Amino acid sequence: MNKDDIREIRINPIIPTESVLIATARNSRPRKKEPPFIFDRRPHVADCHFCQGNEEMTPPEILRLPAGGDWQIRVVKNLYPVFADERNLEELSFGVQQVIDGYGRHEVIIDHSRHGISIHEMSISHLTRLFGLYRDRMAQLYETDKNHRYVLVFKNFGPAAGGSIPHTHSQIIAMPIVPYNVEAEVANSRSYFQKKQRCVFCSLIDEATSYEATLYERNSGKIRRKINVGQYVVERSKHFIAIKPFASRFEWEVHILPLVHQHDYTAIDNETCRDLGQIMKRVMARLEWVLGGVQYNYFLHSAPRDARAEDLQESFHWHLEICPRTSIPNGFELGSGLAVNTVSPEKAARQLREAEIADPE
Repeated sequence: MNKDDIREIRINPIIPTESVLIATARNSRPRKKEPPFIFDRRPHVADCHFCQGNEEMTPPEILRLPAGGDWQIRVVKNLYPVFADERNLEELSFGVQQVIDGYGRHEVIIDHSRHGISIHEMSISHLTRLFGLYRDRMAQLYETDKNHRYVLVFKNFGPAAGGSIPHTHSQIIAMPIVPYNVEAEVANSRSYFQKKQRCVFCSLIDEATSYEATLYERNSGKIRRKINVGQYVVERSKHFIAIKPFASRFEWEVHILPLVHQHDYTAIDNETCRDLGQIMKRVMARLEWVLGGVQYNYFLHSAPRDARAEDLQESFHWHLEICPRTSIPNGFELGSGLAVNTVSPEKAARQLREAEIADPE
């Protein structure tokens, strides 16, 4: 084993039961080289259902922005919804089995009228409008149906990330349950706050921007690890910080968090949307520079809108997680529940910071 290799299990501070094995030596193992992902950069494709001029090919339109003239963003119903707004059954239990009706809403957000545009190529004004749309649709879905317990915004880009249509788009799903991973974040954030009287996400931000330490071997006195201020910070703006998680599940995973504590994404204003668009554009440009043709998922985790939301205002911190898909989970990961990351988060954060990107327009 190379002296610079890392093989250690890191505990996720947000969900302590979720661990990640950092095993950098596995990055050198022999494996078949996959062909690079070829991104369709054409501005318009005649038979694409999401391209401008093909509006009749999509399910019914919910809204468009701007409302008049040529649209830049459209929202339509998903033709193959995960959850649908027709009720099929009442809640049902038999023995240890339980069934909940798959009631909800599933919408597709066509992010841009241009077929082959990437997030980092979109203008700040367009991204401001997109993130504002996320906010407004989330709020409306909560307000129009009390059975919508959680609303998730997410984007799949590229086949490796589950993207089935090449035209840039994201999705929003209202569901009758709070997903397990969000529930776990909520529960552990609440537990941390009860012990520390402080938000765990705010603590992470403070550590990323002010904490440094040197850890030594007990017997030899050799330096085991140095933690430097800003070591995990990828980007920072007026309202946001982009951090490489210490226990990253994915090699190039990045989280974007508000610098000032906020639990509810639907409460952000337009200035904050603009700043979020700016930092998102820069982070995606860095990922593109390092990886080239990056395939990814991103998703927004905001506090659930249920009866317990009041006690989450101080303990939960909304955030956006970007998860580039550069590997496929193997049998060990699926069987053990232990994610394996073959790139040191410290090295990944440094490479992303050093990426040569242009200033956002």
